[in-house]
Amino acid sequence: MKGIANFLFETGMLQKTPRSGFQFLGSGSESVAEHVLRTIFIGYTLCKLDPEVDEARVLKLCMVHDLPETRTSDMNYVNKKYVEVDEEKAVDELAKTLSFGEEIRSTINEFNEKKTRESLIAHDADQLALILQLKEYSDLGNKYSQEWIDFAVKRLCTDIAKKLAGVITETDSSEWWFKDKGDWWVHADNNK
Repeated sequence: MKGIANFLFETGMLQKTPRSGFQFLGSGSESVAEHVLRTIFIGYTLCKLDPEVDEARVLKLCMVHDLPETRTSDMNYVNKKYVEVDEEKAVDELAKTLSFGEEIRSTINEFNEKKTRESLIAHDADQLALILQLKEYSDLGNKYSQEWIDFAVKRLCTDIAKKLAGVITETDSSEWWFKDKGDWWVHADNNK
């Protein structure tokens, strides 16, 4: 049980680990945990659009895809040009402490290898999470966001994710809550 307790403490580091790329964008912030949560919801949604994939597998891939970052931190594209991250060592050292460590290792390996339909969907969920975040920053005026979105779209693997990315980039990020700009916004009548 000690290994499990330590694992659960370790996963808490994802809340404290910032996604480091936003420093280069000049605006925005997000923890790895926040990114993982959104990735899980996107993976779930992509499964509903592609019912032939194993939904539980996709969700597991989305859940653990950035787990090594508890030990390696988040390395953005600039950092990766200069720093070699030993993710395999991080996963090995984590896996050996858990009775289910081999399952975590094989899930992360599946994600990284991008050979299964489920891993492609999980990769797309990861990129769509970034695209959504960037679209929000673009809508708030960050002039660099669109170029980053263009690169992220090129990393998408499946047709359904590419189609969804097109809709995302054409949709105002505040539309879901601010589309009905009627009398309520003037009077704030809580009874309606």
